[in-house]
Amino acid sequence: MTHKYTVTGMTCSGCESTVRKDLLKVENVTEVLVSKDNEEATITMSKHVELEIFQKALGGSESTYQISLPNSKGASEIKDSCCSTEKKTSKSKASSKNEPGTYYCPMHCEGEKVYDKAGDCPVCGMDLVKQPSHNQATQYTCPMHPEIVEDEPGSCPICGMDLVPMEPTESDEEKAYLKLSKKMKIALIFTIPVFIIAMSEMIPNNPLFQIMELRYWNWVQFVLTLPVVFYACWMFFERAWKSIISWNLNMFTLIGIGTGVAFLFSIFGMLFPEFFPAQFKTESGTVHLYFEAAVVVLTLVLLGQLLEAKAHSKTSGAIKELLKLAPTEATLVVDGEEKVISIHEIKKGDSIRVKPGEKIPVDGKITEGHSTIDESMITGEPIPVDKNVDDAVSSGTINGTKSFLMVAEKVGSETLLSQIVQMVSDASRSRAPIQNVVDKVAKYFVPIVVVVSIITFFIWWQFGPEPKLVYGFVNAIAVLIIACPCALGLATPMSVMVGVGKGAQNGVLIKNAEAIEKMNKIDVLITDKTGTITEGKPSLEKIVVKEIDEIDVLGKIASINQSSEHPLATAVVNFAKSKKADFSKVENFESVTGKGVKGTINNEQILLGNKKLLEQEGVQDFSEIEQEVIAEQKLGKTVSYIAIDKKVVGYITITDAIKPSSIEAIIELKRQGVEVIMLTGDNENTAKAVASELNLTDFKASFLPQDKLQYVKKLQAQGKIVAMAGDGINDAPALAQADIGIAMGTGTDVAIESAKITLVKGDLLGIVKAKNLSHGVMKNIKQNLFFAFFYNVLGIPIAAGILYPFFGLLLSPMIAALAMSFSSVSVIANALRLRMLKI
Repeated sequence: MTHKYTVTGMTCSGCESTVRKDLLKVENVTEVLVSKDNEEATITMSKHVELEIFQKALGGSESTYQISLPNSKGASEIKDSCCSTEKKTSKSKASSKNEPGTYYCPMHCEGEKVYDKAGDCPVCGMDLVKQPSHNQATQYTCPMHPEIVEDEPGSCPICGMDLVPMEPTESDEEKAYLKLSKKMKIALIFTIPVFIIAMSEMIPNNPLFQIMELRYWNWVQFVLTLPVVFYACWMFFERAWKSIISWNLNMFTLIGIGTGVAFLFSIFGMLFPEFFPAQFKTESGTVHLYFEAAVVVLTLVLLGQLLEAKAHSKTSGAIKELLKLAPTEATLVVDGEEKVISIHEIKKGDSIRVKPGEKIPVDGKITEGHSTIDESMITGEPIPVDKNVDDAVSSGTINGTKSFLMVAEKVGSETLLSQIVQMVSDASRSRAPIQNVVDKVAKYFVPIVVVVSIITFFIWWQFGPEPKLVYGFVNAIAVLIIACPCALGLATPMSVMVGVGKGAQNGVLIKNAEAIEKMNKIDVLITDKTGTITEGKPSLEKIVVKEIDEIDVLGKIASINQSSEHPLATAVVNFAKSKKADFSKVENFESVTGKGVKGTINNEQILLGNKKLLEQEGVQDFSEIEQEVIAEQKLGKTVSYIAIDKKVVGYITITDAIKPSSIEAIIELKRQGVEVIMLTGDNENTAKAVASELNLTDFKASFLPQDKLQYVKKLQAQGKIVAMAGDGINDAPALAQADIGIAMGTGTDVAIESAKITLVKGDLLGIVKAKNLSHGVMKNIKQNLFFAFFYNVLGIPIAAGILYPFFGLLLSPMIAALAMSFSSVSVIANALRLRMLKI
């Protein structure tokens, strides 16, 4: 039995998910569908369940979520929803705008929780990312009067010009990137001179000191540091503060404490040098300052945030590219009259005229006429499909050279294109980026360093020589300074930066560090067939004729196909040209839909097509070559008979050739322990032939976008780390869902936007290169982290003064700076070794 209930209190997809999970836990409940927009839950149960039990499952009468029977009065207000602490009515305004305006943490720290406004994640401090919108109607404006904005096409009320579709507005992610880019420029402008001034102290006969004394240069450093600390990078201190008060310690905690202490210490040392022991001063009597350490670390972190924002600005790129596939307008036919309307005005049952070369606006079926439809965006197959009356057509596919009428059956979010858009969006959100090693360590490293610093202060205060407070303060600060994660911050980005550059030189474009790390762990590669393993376009493999000249026959069938616009005809013509066959004048040319072509050359009737065409034209005897043709068809090849004057003289085979590099790449991947599985929209015979030739682990044929997506999810549920390689729109959902999406650079923009790695040459050997590069980069990162932690672990106890009782030695700030610099140099030098890596 199935019943509908009213559920109030849901303001986001996170609420929706929570309600569904809680209701599914109730005994005898088998299925739950929840809609926050309709405030509705449809519950299927094997036995009737009382309403009170459902309410108890949602948290009782005091819960945020209140369930009631339809038309009964629910809670008028909700308490502390998951996205806001403000009181809201059960039908929140924010709810209706949730889809295009919700923000989520890319780390998914709080599961599927979303927020109404942009900002920082309260747990990890990462910038919240806006969920892509995929169901917004296009608006129209006048090119002469931009103040005119209409929801429908028409004419400008001021000048009468046709309204044009508005360009998409700048996304929140793009705005965030531009804002960070501006801050990065300012940070660099002020950080570089600070760094030069500080490093010049190591130059003998420092030329800067000939201009003015060090104490004055310290003031110059201080002034130059202010814009970096209080404008460009102030957000890091805000995040550090939030992480401390919420005790969600992360990388920003390290950055905030380390750079903050270095900055404050430097100001104090600059203003009150007399408070410091002699061993903490330079030869000129000034205290060694850390302005350059503060600004360099902050600028490096800002660079990382800028790269992160750049990646997020492309998060909705696949959605935008998919939306471009749907036309903005359609031709409505009413009582024989045609009218151009917006696709958002199309209703079920409407009659739509689709003209040659146009994109089909909605899902439906042909009611009048016929054509060939390019359905590669759905199936990935390059050969257009013949469509006749009553055949189904899908939105976003491209009409061939004929015009036809269709009836709209699915509109809006029901269309196949919209469903693919939804799948890409959902898959993009469902994947949590890998947790950075530094953030994992920071959870323990930060409190340990702080505790060590505090203990250091109290020990020196109680047992140290006079002035006890100064010694305690200086050594406590030294602990924090040497723990400042400069090398730690460089360890990953330096290796990634060099590795990404190395990949680009070898035709492997990597979108972010997550892709590098996960690529090293993959154990399953799923690959599309067309355009990935194969060339992606039909080509004439061979022509077989009996007892007559092969080139002469090739010239004749090519001459007929010159008058056809079908891709198979193009393959025949191109092959004939490559063989330098002679073309002849054709009379009585006719293209027979779904069967082939025919025409007359020098009074000879030439037929090229399937068995149905030949039977239609009275050709009966196929015995000589029929078995050969059947054998070719079993290999998944397209075969067309050739007949001259009603006599079968031979046949041609058309296939999608396997790329020469595919076999080599698959052998190497299997040697490295990677299972290679092919998923294709092509037929079983073709798929089987390709799989056998390449000795693949497994293959699946006739797979649509949703089938590929579900198969990826199935493997992931088994604990597999899945890489998906593809080149078409039909691959986009699976590319987004896979742990690593790999797009062929020769494929569509949608596939490239959905993927983490793009192979410029569209060559499977690029996957081998990407995996080898990933292994090298991850090994390099681990080495860098060792260098970074080694200096910290060794330096912290020395900074705390552990050597003082035995040798009378203290780690002065200068030595601490030198140790930090040396660790950074070690990290940089090690990362640069990746340039020599052979992939």
